[in-house]
Amino acid sequence: MPHTPQSWSLHHLTLLAAGATMAVVLTACGSNPDKPSHPTAIASPTPTGAVTSAEAAKIVDRYQAVNSKANKIQNPALLGTVEDGQLFEQSKADYRLFPTWPKKDQAYYEKPFTYRDRSYYIPEGQSWFAVKATASGSKDQALLVFDKTDDGHFKMVAAVYADQKNAIPAVDTSNHALATAVAPSTRVGTLAPSQASGAFEDLYETGGKHTGAKLASTAATRTAVSTYRDRTTYKNAKYATLHWEATQATHAKIYALRLRDGGAIALFPTAHNRMEQLKDAYIYSGNIKLSPGAAPAVYNKTPRVAILNEYQGQALAQFTPAGEPKVLGVEYQLVDSR
Repeated sequence: MPHTPQSWSLHHLTLLAAGATMAVVLTACGSNPDKPSHPTAIASPTPTGAVTSAEAAKIVDRYQAVNSKANKIQNPALLGTVEDGQLFEQSKADYRLFPTWPKKDQAYYEKPFTYRDRSYYIPEGQSWFAVKATASGSKDQALLVFDKTDDGHFKMVAAVYADQKNAIPAVDTSNHALATAVAPSTRVGTLAPSQASGAFEDLYETGGKHTGAKLASTAATRTAVSTYRDRTTYKNAKYATLHWEATQATHAKIYALRLRDGGAIALFPTAHNRMEQLKDAYIYSGNIKLSPGAAPAVYNKTPRVAILNEYQGQALAQFTPAGEPKVLGVEYQLVDSR
């Protein structure tokens, strides 16, 4: 899923070199206090990540080559050799929905791409690494995550572009040029990364009356609130009710890194259902049905009294110790309609 018309998820990163250190510790040699002791050099283990920067670069190179080929022919089996997780769920939906897109968007999606200006963030002791990059044909920065999957291969599992007004903040790489992972349950400011999805989905469900109020105002949050408000004025409002409810993300893993300012940046999965249902008076009349649009009709084209559209997504948020989390970007894709 390099660049979908709805989400334009593409990928890119910079190189960090790992250094080695030697710690000198004074230890007593022997038990005779009359004999002088001599300092003994003890090597302190150099921290390591899942890959080196050079290895990460090769993984990203392979991803962009295979992804470009798979997108050209919409082949999910081929794409699955380099992609997994929440991102792959969205990509498979891209392929199913591809025929409904405008020709211009189809041509863009099929075009090969590369990642430039790469910055690699490799956390110590983790199975994954992240990359900050900009895809060819785009000006926006993206944060990408590659994780080692059950088959032993590194695959891209998450990717979100920050909106144009929000650059991705500086990641802390002071640990021998390695990044530091943050536990998703660690609260930074008003929320922990593990609470971000619930807060963001609250914007769709209530307009931000609950935990959504703890998020800073960004383009992503304003769009969600606007969507909530439109439920009473959308085109079928006379005949039907409309609401959103949070649902389980297909892949629940959250990836978070410490920032230089002491905060954190996290890529987290999120998901919701769009629920549209005829009002009782029209259900019982038997003369009116809701017709799915072109995209939902790919999954179920039958007119019906209620339509549930499931959207699987992922989001990128910055957490600051003294402020509200900022959702820098979010991407959803329709994965089912029933």
